[in-house]
Amino acid sequence: MTQPGARYTDRVVVVTGGGNGLGLAYARGFAAEGASVVVADIDGATARDGAAAIMAAGGRALAAEVDVADEASVAAMVRDAESAFGGIDVLVNNAGLHLGRYNECSTLPVADWRRIFDVNVLGAVLCARECRVSMAGRGGVILNQASVAAWSNAAGAYGATKLALTSVTMSLATEFAPDGIRVIAIAPGAFMSEAVQAGLLPEQREIVLAGQLTRDLGVPDDLVPMVLFLCSHEARFANAATYTYDAGFTKRI
Repeated sequence: MTQPGARYTDRVVVVTGGGNGLGLAYARGFAAEGASVVVADIDGATARDGAAAIMAAGGRALAAEVDVADEASVAAMVRDAESAFGGIDVLVNNAGLHLGRYNECSTLPVADWRRIFDVNVLGAVLCARECRVSMAGRGGVILNQASVAAWSNAAGAYGATKLALTSVTMSLATEFAPDGIRVIAIAPGAFMSEAVQAGLLPEQREIVLAGQLTRDLGVPDDLVPMVLFLCSHEARFANAATYTYDAGFTKRI
């Protein structure tokens, strides 16, 4: 069995939305296990800060400014990753718009509906499509960031995008299988990233905490071991599925 700490040596990992929150936690986790990491974020300064933090800790990283909903921007990110590191082995589609006003459904303006689907769903498809050629034959893995909000009756447009992403995961897994690429998704509960804390109302926080079997609220670093496992060769039979990681919350609602 591959020893922890060396699973990603000579592997190249792209993390979108990697400049802060869950994305930065993932990027640091991959780098700590030997990966060369592309820290991709719509905010170029945030991406550069994240990459700099990884390199300061002795890791290898590249900052990439990218709008995942823009085809040309995604293509440029992939070219930069290939130029810097020679190819791509793992893509983590973490970039996304979060809760807040996107909890609305019938009252949400159409422009906002289109924007959140462009980023949360189409963005994942565009990144997967652009990375496919680079990942083919390398035992590649694509991990989509879903959410337990997919099965909530109070998550509005945000929840709808995350449910759509679980379907996209199955479709991409089927299409990419001939290239030896696995496609999976993880559906976290309420891990206290900056984005979740900003969008979670105090009463919602209490509902989540009361509904979990593990009576504690997780932080981004609590998700990292699960993500590292799912993207590793140790999880090679994990494919086309969405894995909940939510302290038992969805088993009680």
